[in-house]
Amino acid sequence: MLKGLTSNFLATLWILFVITGCDRPQKGPPAPPTPPPASSAPKPAETPKPEIKPETPKPAEKSLAKPVEALQPKPEEKKATETVTPAPSQPVPPPTPPTPPTATPAAPAVAPNPALLNPALAKEKAPEKFRAKFTTTKGDFVIEVKREWAPNGADRFYNLVKIGFLNDAAFFRNIQGFMVQFGINGDPSVSAKWRNENIMDDPVVRSNLPGYVTFAQTQLPNSRSTQFFINFGDNARLDGMRFAPFGQVVEGMNVVQSLYSDYGEGAPSGRGPRQDLVQSQGNSYLKQNFPLLDYVKTATIVN
Repeated sequence: MLKGLTSNFLATLWILFVITGCDRPQKGPPAPPTPPPASSAPKPAETPKPEIKPETPKPAEKSLAKPVEALQPKPEEKKATETVTPAPSQPVPPPTPPTPPTATPAAPAVAPNPALLNPALAKEKAPEKFRAKFTTTKGDFVIEVKREWAPNGADRFYNLVKIGFLNDAAFFRNIQGFMVQFGINGDPSVSAKWRNENIMDDPVVRSNLPGYVTFAQTQLPNSRSTQFFINFGDNARLDGMRFAPFGQVVEGMNVVQSLYSDYGEGAPSGRGPRQDLVQSQGNSYLKQNFPLLDYVKTATIVN
């Protein structure tokens, strides 16, 4: 019974406390929030959200792609990459296109001297003294001619050199210690015109000593035509046989001595060329059968 009285008493005190507290302003900490009405369903407790801090904005990264304007060279950059041409004060005409080079026409071939086929056109009188330069397959040599030694021989030699008769002529007979012979034109048609164009004999004034130049001839008088020989040794014995020297090698005697000589004397006495075949077949016969022979390339009057 006592326990029941006590419970009632405490309940009465609680009611008075609530009534009294609602009419008077309270001092102190604020009251806890009023719970929602019984009819409202309690809301589930919200899970506290983590605090999100605003990120500090990062500086914008430089894009690798450049805008179109950035690709255009700045005025300063143009100076470094381009040659700036100052603006002309007056309009400049467009440049004239270069003229294409004109091909130099080939020099016309020199026609053969008509005297090669007509000996009557080669009758000039030689100077009293002159020189002829021979360019050969072994080098050069020079013959000096003195007309007073053998006038007829000097005139014939002068004309043969001048018209080009001795160009490409072979040294077809070369006997060591004796002499070397040449003077047949390489073209048989030319040789045929000159073969019997003989000149009169000259008195023998000079001896056939080494380096002296003399016409070849037969045993018949006045039989000299176009062939010559250069003496290697002292051939004075020829003086009494009408062999009249007309000139002398004054330069390049060593070249004359180096001309190919292994074929030796001509056939039939030796194994060298036959003169009749040289006359009738020309250089084609020599080049085919005696390929080592030396030749005159050119012969020219030099003074």
